[in-house]
Amino acid sequence: MKIAVLAKQVPDTWQERTLDMETGMAVRDGAAEPVPDEIGERVMEVALAAREAGLETEIVAVTMGPADATKTLRKMLAMGADSAVHVVDDALAWSDAVQTARVLAAAVEHLGVDLVLAGNESTDGATGVVPAMVAELLDRPLLPSVEAVEITPEEVRGVLVTEDARLRASVPVPAVVALTEKTAEPRFPNFKSIMAAKKKALETLTLADLGLTAGPLDADRRSVMVSAAARPERAAGEKIVDDGTAGEQVAAFLAARGLV
Repeated sequence: MKIAVLAKQVPDTWQERTLDMETGMAVRDGAAEPVPDEIGERVMEVALAAREAGLETEIVAVTMGPADATKTLRKMLAMGADSAVHVVDDALAWSDAVQTARVLAAAVEHLGVDLVLAGNESTDGATGVVPAMVAELLDRPLLPSVEAVEITPEEVRGVLVTEDARLRASVPVPAVVALTEKTAEPRFPNFKSIMAAKKKALETLTLADLGLTAGPLDADRRSVMVSAAARPERAAGEKIVDDGTAGEQVAAFLAARGLV
């Protein structure tokens, strides 16, 4: 079985992230360092665990992103992926979910993948629709919002989480599976695996290699930002000095805001 793990490079959630007020897009070269999206690491852990449990498989990490997204793929290789594929093309800058899904689906077809594993949503865009779009484009069944999963050569079984219930479901392979952040704790690559990752195959593909035209300029429908406003600065809170009436002041403060 050949498994593709979809990975993404995102601005570090532990650092300050900002939006460009002209475009409404995240500032990618700002203060926040680009890092592998954590949910992608959790998905990779699921694929590695399946192999370690006896499933005979080849694991390929796949990303669409700028040139420096190779850092994310090297992390996936250090975790244990066998190889990686990086789709990079200037025409793809600022692609929306539809264009992203078209490219990832084309890459999956190019690789001849049996099973696609992805996070249910990224930490930057958080659209939560790309796995479903990839499944639709590939005409494959989708197992969405999975917390626990079991992979066999014939099918994938999992526990789905909805707003109202937890369900057990399965889909036949080939398929697409979207996993939640609760699915697994990713391993930390050791020095040996980090050095070994440098020798693993990392293939770079362009839109021409995939025989595809895609990106914002190729979209027949596009989302357009009509306005944006910066978040207002925080105002200092009211300070109460205890002069013997602090209790009364606190009560008055809460009452004025309808809290008591």
